[in-house]
Amino acid sequence: MNLSLRNKNLLGINGLGRIGKLLLWNQIHLRHFEGIVVNCGRDVGKTLDDLIQVIETDSTYGSIHKFLHGVVGGKAEIKVLDKDKPILEIDGIPVKILRTARDPKDINWLNEGVKVVVDCTGNFLDPTIASEGGKPCLRGHLDAGALKVVCSAPFKIKGTAQTPTDARTMIYGINHLEFNPSEHHIVSAASCTTTGLSHMIKPLLENNLTSRIVTASMSTIHAATNTQSILDSVPKTGATDLRKSRSVINNIILSTTGAAKALELVMPEIKHIGFMADSVRIPTNTVSLINLNVTFYTKLDELGEPLLNRKVINDVYAAASKGPQKDLLIYSERQNVSADLIGSLAAITIEAHETHTRTGFISFPPEALAQQGLKTDKQLEMPVTHAKIFGWYDNELGSYVNSLSKLTNYIADKSM
Repeated sequence: MNLSLRNKNLLGINGLGRIGKLLLWNQIHLRHFEGIVVNCGRDVGKTLDDLIQVIETDSTYGSIHKFLHGVVGGKAEIKVLDKDKPILEIDGIPVKILRTARDPKDINWLNEGVKVVVDCTGNFLDPTIASEGGKPCLRGHLDAGALKVVCSAPFKIKGTAQTPTDARTMIYGINHLEFNPSEHHIVSAASCTTTGLSHMIKPLLENNLTSRIVTASMSTIHAATNTQSILDSVPKTGATDLRKSRSVINNIILSTTGAAKALELVMPEIKHIGFMADSVRIPTNTVSLINLNVTFYTKLDELGEPLLNRKVINDVYAAASKGPQKDLLIYSERQNVSADLIGSLAAITIEAHETHTRTGFISFPPEALAQQGLKTDKQLEMPVTHAKIFGWYDNELGSYVNSLSKLTNYIADKSM
């Protein structure tokens, strides 16, 4: 075996945190790349065996052996091919570990033969920053020889700077077909919540009965993340949200999410809707739940009954799960709890049992209509249907990492 991994189709992963390690697992399972180069940027533990243990085990999903082969399916063999470089072989896939460079521009992907890199550190999120400024940045991967960079988090651009033309936010199954290898070099895979939310909204916008959305909002009941404190801590200087320093183990914590804003980047048609979003952090380790509230303009039949109801909405999702969003959206009529969705590979699972609708009327008095240039002495009423829709998503391995892998593989295939 060529231990240098040269002349192979390689994937680069920067960072071995929650998403980085699980992406490594997922890519070993998919076998889309002939080898993987992981940059840790430092030593892990005291020995190579310590690093292997980090890769091998996970408190949420169990071991890599269970992930790849099931509980009784055998053990994924991890071999040390070269202790000095080092190069491992995990279930037949060579994995090289880099341990020196922290700054993306210093990783030297060109020398490693890596063309596509997924940055999973969460530290480099602004595609407007150039590495010439001396500050480590996302664009440094391109300077180090990578052709394409996928960021496993939403872009965060400081100030009033605009997103560069070579950077785009994309979600697999939503707008990934817009990827242009000659134009797009840095791609954000958005967030786990935006991924799930976009797959909930897409079928509604594509159906005539549900496409006329008046307004919408969502709350994600979200599992804990590493950005939270295990125990109460002292807030940082200038902190505006004191709740982020409270114990994730003991509390339900109100928080924020950029899902609504990010949704506009992948689904521009949502911009005309007054969409709001928030997050409620709860003390579980994975699987989150989107509570989507949508108000639709609807019509009444000849008997005065609304044309839009619970059955219609569930039918829209059932059709989507068998059509263009097959395997990305699952329609379930079971009564699920969060543990049932751990490891689910779909971007979103609709909890159809809990879909609810109620139709009412918005009244427009003559004076309100006059402000819009309509002269009448009658009060007009518009029928609207309010719907509450629930969707589960495994915010780590199942939903997000699986979608991230599909997007990465598509970008790699189109770029080679």
